[in-house]
Amino acid sequence: MPVESGSGGVSAAGRQAKQKRKSHSLSIRRTNSTEQDRVGMQRDLLEGQESKLPSSIRSNLLDLFGQIEREFENLYIENLELRREIDTLNERLAADGQTVDGGDLSKGPLKAKASHSTSQLSQKLKTTYKASTSKRSHSFPGKIVSSFKATTSRALCQLAKEYVGHRDGIWDLSVSRAAPVILGTASADHNAMLWSIETGKCLLKYVGHAGSVNSIKFHPTEQMALTASGDQTAHIWRFVVQLPAPQPVADISVPCEDDVDFSDKDDADGEPEGPSECPSVRVASTVLKSHQGVVIAADWLVGGKQAVTASWDRAANLYDVETSELVHSLTGHDQELTHCCTHPTQRLVVTSSRDTTFRLWDFRDPSIHSVNVFQGHTDTVTSAVFTVGDNVVSGSDDRTVKVWDLKNMRSPIATIRTDSAVNRISVSVSQRIIALPHDNRQVRLFDMAGVRLARLPRSNRQGHRRMVCCSAWSEENPYCNLFTCGFDRQAIGWNINVPALLQEK
Repeated sequence: MPVESGSGGVSAAGRQAKQKRKSHSLSIRRTNSTEQDRVGMQRDLLEGQESKLPSSIRSNLLDLFGQIEREFENLYIENLELRREIDTLNERLAADGQTVDGGDLSKGPLKAKASHSTSQLSQKLKTTYKASTSKRSHSFPGKIVSSFKATTSRALCQLAKEYVGHRDGIWDLSVSRAAPVILGTASADHNAMLWSIETGKCLLKYVGHAGSVNSIKFHPTEQMALTASGDQTAHIWRFVVQLPAPQPVADISVPCEDDVDFSDKDDADGEPEGPSECPSVRVASTVLKSHQGVVIAADWLVGGKQAVTASWDRAANLYDVETSELVHSLTGHDQELTHCCTHPTQRLVVTSSRDTTFRLWDFRDPSIHSVNVFQGHTDTVTSAVFTVGDNVVSGSDDRTVKVWDLKNMRSPIATIRTDSAVNRISVSVSQRIIALPHDNRQVRLFDMAGVRLARLPRSNRQGHRRMVCCSAWSEENPYCNLFTCGFDRQAIGWNINVPALLQEK
């Protein structure tokens, strides 16, 4: 066994003593160092260790770990401040002899904050270092919403019915305008379904598409539906349904509870119990096919004799329904279209796009087809819809919703700023309330002036568990007057007490 020489032994002892002094000096320096000194010290320690990674990569890793540590430190400090604020509020309420529904606020909001914070950090790292272009990367929740406001909202907005049967996310939904009044859903599982609003029973399934069904709209007067699909076509198909006898309404409301993050706890990942006895339609009466890309949306023009489609090929097409011939190709957008909508009483069409603009197409004069461009967003415009009158409401991935006057297109008359990307919005006809479906699983209600009215309940027993894709009003229905759908494979019918909601404002 080799024996180390005397000089070598002295050298080894010297190195050990030197390492001890270095370790001791490092511990003292760490105690009194600034954050920059600590990062530099950690980098020195890392460089002193053997590794096959290039120095530049190791330096980047160390910078990332430092950012993660600082993020958690900020969240920890913020949670401590929130705890002190909540304790102060509880003490004031106790001194006034008041109680708050929903249990101890010192537990729920902090639990929700910690859960949301984890997802925030994950989303932030994905967005910054993975350079993802997915729209879900824009879903970065911000400040906690007041629990007192949410408690009031839950009393005015109650979940009435859930519609479960699709085997993939639901992109779009709408309510028929002609009798019988039914709900239609369009899903990524290649199917569209028609539902009884009161019973939640599937009445009919359309299985004629070869790709994801991205949109569904009902004919204004006849029992026909228009669906747009990823198979580059739009289908018009007829249906005959018979509504089941109404059943006694069961109270499925739950006590007010704080929000819970379902990113890791989601029972919707299993296969839902689909309606096995639901009849199906396999053949369309009319197929509209002139696009060279995914057809993302479609709608009927007033009167129902023409239909418009929007596609990822950057064009919108206007068709004659009876002959299925292409009447006009609406070009001008620089990137893929995301949505199209028609005016309820006039021959007007609005198309939105990923190029951050939406365009208004005017077909009221057969000889002149004018177009106006609205430039007010900084990211993808996910939808733009008409209201009764001369207003258009647009929603975007830039987390804003803007209200526009068609007579003055230079700037919006109202701007709503939110904490998450906004998907396909809907505006009620009579009360002009905007329903905002968000990437962060929330649904919020605002008036046309930008005043927030309510947030729909979302707890561990009710509400959406994934991104909410679309909202649709049906104000004349006494049972459910607002519907939402999302990527948790379900549609939800809500009962919104609109008069009380407006009175609360």
